[in-house]
Amino acid sequence: MIFESKNIHIGSLIEKRVQESGIDMTRICNFFKCNETSIRKVYSSKSIDSDLLLKWCKLLEYDFFRMYTQHLILYSPATKQITAETTLPRFRKNIYTKEIIDYILDLVQTGEKSKKQIIDEYKIPKTTLYKWISKYNVSQD
Repeated sequence: MIFESKNIHIGSLIEKRVQESGIDMTRICNFFKCNETSIRKVYSSKSIDSDLLLKWCKLLEYDFFRMYTQHLILYSPATKQITAETTLPRFRKNIYTKEIIDYILDLVQTGEKSKKQIIDEYKIPKTTLYKWISKYNVSQD
């Protein structure tokens, strides 16, 4: 299954992971020191506090932050060189996960988007897209 990262509803993703993992509600409530109503409120939340999300990541052994990273890779404008000094870590936008590559190649293969649309919309360099197509033997147009 390919995750559509344009509209992230983190609560429903957490709920889905809970169901998949089979973790008992009592264990979840004990972990968060809260009641079932509070947990159900998280499931219905489109967004949650990052500290709380980190705890969910640890409990469910799943990196929910990656959903947001993939969104940034696909939907943010092209990055520009930062000239100002910063003590924060610098990240490169062009680090694509296997899931992102599969998603893009599926768009090409199914004809949902043309190569030009992908290059323009997601700001993926033309050479990168063509390397993926060649490397993963995707049938072209």
